[in-house]
Amino acid sequence: MATVLSPPQAAERRVVLHNISWATYQRLLDELADCSTPRLTYDRGELEIRSPPAKHEDVNESIKLLVNAFAEETGLVLRGLGSTTFTRKDIERGFEPDSCFYIANESLIRGKERIDLASDPPPDLVLEVDITRSSINKLSIFAEIRVPEIWRYDGEQMEILVLRENSYQQSEPSSVLPRITATILTGLVSSSLRLDRLEWMKSVREWARARE
Repeated sequence: MATVLSPPQAAERRVVLHNISWATYQRLLDELADCSTPRLTYDRGELEIRSPPAKHEDVNESIKLLVNAFAEETGLVLRGLGSTTFTRKDIERGFEPDSCFYIANESLIRGKERIDLASDPPPDLVLEVDITRSSINKLSIFAEIRVPEIWRYDGEQMEILVLRENSYQQSEPSSVLPRITATILTGLVSSSLRLDRLEWMKSVREWARARE
């Protein structure tokens, strides 16, 4: 049985399927392995399938550019793995982030063709553009997989969520990227939507250099 969420035009398209087996989820992942969309989230029988709209992807691209520019200007080594599929069969959960980065654990996954969470660490940072809130509790999935930090954008504000013990707590400063705060991120993402990309990137790099 499926729950179909019918958003307004140009909003995120989303459908939730119930009572889906792990084997079926794996088959869908195999069939969609070469596709950037849709993105799948699986939580013990619940499968969410979503196709992001243009604004979602625009914001996601802006945040990725911001993180990479900050790393380049400050000499920070990191590795972005985009919307890589992460799964854990033992807990029957899996997700495809909008974007993700390895920072502290970058050297542990460098050069790997596939990430296996049974032996490899989760990404240090996951980006979620959640303009229309997911019907699946993704934070519980991220927490069980032990993702240290989530950046979530709700259409207006950037929120930094840091894993403390077994749940996420809102935090103004980032724990994985020094000198970055939720207020700074909100301002930079907002300006990315009104400035041309070259002008915006120039301002991002100037901001990053000031934080060396």
